[in-house]
Amino acid sequence: MTSSLYPNPSPGLSAQRRALAPETETAFRAFSQQVFAPGALPAVTKQLIAVAVAHVTQCPYCIRGHTQAALRHGASREQIMEAVWVAAEMRAGGAYAHSFLALAAMDGEENAQGSR
Repeated sequence: MTSSLYPNPSPGLSAQRRALAPETETAFRAFSQQVFAPGALPAVTKQLIAVAVAHVTQCPYCIRGHTQAALRHGASREQIMEAVWVAAEMRAGGAYAHSFLALAAMDGEENAQGSR
């Protein structure tokens, strides 16, 4: 990572995290492996979903790791970019959808949850 806000992952930091909570680390890794294993969705699709979600959660480690994993599983650069655009639309869509709350509040509705 280029920002000092996010330290570069390192074997030392990974070992420290593992040492502080070894059972949780093991469980998380097993869960992650299971989630990304091929199933009803192929692994490449799961990685494309992860790329999109990583952009919504704004996790730089996840963006990097899942983009690289998507490429390893055969995703094209175009597919990855489309996944990012889907994430962007969904993130913006939340603000768009919630505009009803502002509109209701401007109309003086006590319960601004679409009670019109």
